[in-house]
Amino acid sequence: MQQYKGLIVVGQSIQEYKKGRTLRRRKGGQTPMMGQSVLEIWMQMGFLAKTVAVFLIVMSIYSLGLFIERFLLFRTARKQSIEYLPVATKALREGDYKLAVESAKRFNKSHLAKVLAAGLQQFMFENSEEPTHEAVELVRLAVERAAALTTAEMKRGLGGLATIGATAPFVGLFGTVVGIIDAFMSMSKIGSSGIGAVSAGIAEALITTAVGLAVAIPAVWMFNYFQSQIEFFGIEMANSSSELVAFFMEREAHETK
Repeated sequence: MQQYKGLIVVGQSIQEYKKGRTLRRRKGGQTPMMGQSVLEIWMQMGFLAKTVAVFLIVMSIYSLGLFIERFLLFRTARKQSIEYLPVATKALREGDYKLAVESAKRFNKSHLAKVLAAGLQQFMFENSEEPTHEAVELVRLAVERAAALTTAEMKRGLGGLATIGATAPFVGLFGTVVGIIDAFMSMSKIGSSGIGAVSAGIAEALITTAVGLAVAIPAVWMFNYFQSQIEFFGIEMANSSSELVAFFMEREAHETK
């Protein structure tokens, strides 16, 4: 008998859901959350769901703005580095260190210009016409500091991007859980046990999870892209630094002979 009663309850719930859809269609309406515009869905959302959605939209705007700013910065750094390297190479071969440092000011977005200029400025500060062992070591420390500072500058804002990628789904899930709780509480107040009584509330609640995923997935892609770019720039700075130190060491060995 209990099994038959359970089947009767399920059958009644399905009938109530079908009747609700039929009535909505006869009145010219549609099933909640189906075929509606974004504005209509927004108007049907509750206060908490709207708050969560606004918070997620702010996170999305921040991540998009950061992506544009970092992308333009990295593209400029790559372009200026390509333009600066021939100038610096020519100046080093001619022994005109001041020209290389002055040229670096024109390419102030170039990561390679910052590193090489720091090493050359340190060498010029020693007031040594010919490189000594102490001067070479100081140049090595200078380029390492410059590379570390440049890397830290490039990573600015990426921590927020990683946080958005990690937390946005949970923020959306929070809105979904609260929305489902409200839907079931509304069902208990109405006294109806049919699925139609909670379908609209559950659909509304799931929107925040969808928005959270839509915010988090691009943020993770952006973060991974920038991390790979920074690693590539780090390799370039390390190579340029080692070449500058090797240049002075070679000159030192040549002078000691």
